[in-house]
Amino acid sequence: MAKEMWVEKYRPKTVTDYVFKDPKQRKQVMSWIADKSIPHLLFHGGAGTGKTTLAKVLAHELGVQEADFMYINASRDNGVDFIRDRITRFCSSMPWGDFKIVLLDEADYLSPNAQAVLRGVMEQYADEVRFILTCNYVHKIMPAVKSRSQEFHISNQDQTDFTARVAEILIEEGVDIDLDTIDTYVRATYPDLRKTINSVQQNVTDGKLSPPDEGDELASDWRLKMVSLFRDGKIRQARELICKSASPEDFEDMFKFLYRNLDFFGGTDEDQDAAVVIIRNGMFKHTQIADPEINFSATMIELENI
Repeated sequence: MAKEMWVEKYRPKTVTDYVFKDPKQRKQVMSWIADKSIPHLLFHGGAGTGKTTLAKVLAHELGVQEADFMYINASRDNGVDFIRDRITRFCSSMPWGDFKIVLLDEADYLSPNAQAVLRGVMEQYADEVRFILTCNYVHKIMPAVKSRSQEFHISNQDQTDFTARVAEILIEEGVDIDLDTIDTYVRATYPDLRKTINSVQQNVTDGKLSPPDEGDELASDWRLKMVSLFRDGKIRQARELICKSASPEDFEDMFKFLYRNLDFFGGTDEDQDAAVVIIRNGMFKHTQIADPEINFSATMIELENI
């Protein structure tokens, strides 16, 4: 029997379980639930911040029946024909309840032409169907779609909230906890809580969360080894690991990682202020230099010399 994924097992099922960073958003969601109605919605924010979870919580709290709910992952199904045929077919039949919901996950993968068709479908079936769109990059959603939706920006939780949530899950699963080990996993995967939980589950053996083995060249996630090296003050070795393991697309996220973890570069305000300036300069040059690895490596050398 397949092991149940913790990310699904511990996904909030009700609005009471869902953690809102913005109390105004909680108030708005509670108002929709009380009114038993929602407008078209656009949830945007980083990966793993709870956009899809909030959409599913809303559908559950509104009592939308399974036959009236359609989930689509637009990273896979994003063509004009799919929107025109399958979604339109679902929308054109009468709902069993008050209205139907189409959850279009990762809607920023939709092509401009597909979004143009979607806009027409949203208008045509506005009385019977509500659309909830989620995306990481809201600038990729065309204005005509955004103007027909109420936007919600879902903010990242704090790293301390991540650590507390992971600890709660481990305790519930009967796993011995070590806060330093949990902190390593959180730093390596933040701000994607889904990735944090998956990574932790994959590394639990015999009731214990395994610490990353920085000497294991076959480790599945080099970011875990990277965090261990930084924590031990081995900045040069961390730089070498990053440059060996990161893809060109990873380096922008690496700059953000450095900024979130200024404590790696000194315990004083002056040291951390100096680190911010170095990281800022490196990130600025990142957009101008052809080889991102060389630029990142030079930035790391400056940080090592603080």
